[in-house]
Amino acid sequence: MRIGILGTRGVPNYHGGFEQFAEFFSVYLAKQGHEVSVYNSSCHPYQNKNFKGVNIIHCYDPEDKIGTAGQFIYDLKCILDARKRGFDVLLQLGYTSSTVWYKLLPKKALIITNMDGLEWKRSKYSKPVQRFLKFAEKLAVISSDYLIADSIGIQNYLKNTYNINSEYIAYGAEIFNTPNQHILSEYNLEPYSYNMLIARLEPENNIETILDGVASSNNKTPFIVVGKHDVNAFGAYLKDKFKHQPHIHFVGGIYNLEHLNNLRYYSNLYFHGHSVGGTNPSLLEAMSSRALIIANDNEFNKTILKENAFYFKSGDDVKNYLETVLKADHQDKLDNCNNQIIKYFNWNLINKKYLDFFNACISEH
Repeated sequence: MRIGILGTRGVPNYHGGFEQFAEFFSVYLAKQGHEVSVYNSSCHPYQNKNFKGVNIIHCYDPEDKIGTAGQFIYDLKCILDARKRGFDVLLQLGYTSSTVWYKLLPKKALIITNMDGLEWKRSKYSKPVQRFLKFAEKLAVISSDYLIADSIGIQNYLKNTYNINSEYIAYGAEIFNTPNQHILSEYNLEPYSYNMLIARLEPENNIETILDGVASSNNKTPFIVVGKHDVNAFGAYLKDKFKHQPHIHFVGGIYNLEHLNNLRYYSNLYFHGHSVGGTNPSLLEAMSSRALIIANDNEFNKTILKENAFYFKSGDDVKNYLETVLKADHQDKLDNCNNQIIKYFNWNLINKKYLDFFNACISEH
């Protein structure tokens, strides 16, 4: 097959979940003998035309000059380029800035869209933007030949809202089994003597709730906040609010997967505050890294973690866990999370599910 992947900043991953999936899946496709192309932003640090057998198509992206509006121009450029490529399948990852151009999508390619999370629910967006995103979601449903939901919650939502079927395929992760505690020295940390979170610093990730609990707790061991804190007003607000809490450390974004895995592996408690969207990649990575997870109490997280985590709703819950829970006492939860990754979320399984779905769609069409 000739397969195109758009909707990301590009590969290799320097940004987030979709980029990481695009990297793993595209390389898998190339190894299976398919001709696969990934669209990369012109701002992406990787400027070569090939990555591990994957064609890289660079398209103009003015986001660094004009902000969010640049994403619409970038997606337009990608879609116009895709019209010339003769793809059998065009996989769209998300829809927030691409579906307004849906009438320009190539007619001969099968359009398969991963519907991402409930973007219009994200509290960082104003009411007009939320209304637009709800409209964009509807356009994605209308303009796609097939839909993929990355969680049961999203699959149920699509069925209940649009009376449309979607294929449930989660994200993947790899079991982390090469710990190296020397990496902790780069962050001035000691094994199992710190707690942490990894997230974009956005309101719906419940970071303020978590840090309120950290600040009020009698447990003053280091708390590491991993995520870009200098790209939005909320990040600046959080840094200012907790600047008098010397045990809370904003370390910025970290994209070295070995470092992230070791930080998770050697943490005492790992807080996952995401409340909007489907299967979050960082949650699966935490499970595969033997992190003891304290997750926000919502359907998306519970579907994945089941009884193998603790759940919080408030800062008081966070405070209580910090003062009473030790990782060493809950090895059964860590083992169960590892087993879940091996059985349901390993990358080979997820990649094969996508490819099998593509083949089924082509056969059906």
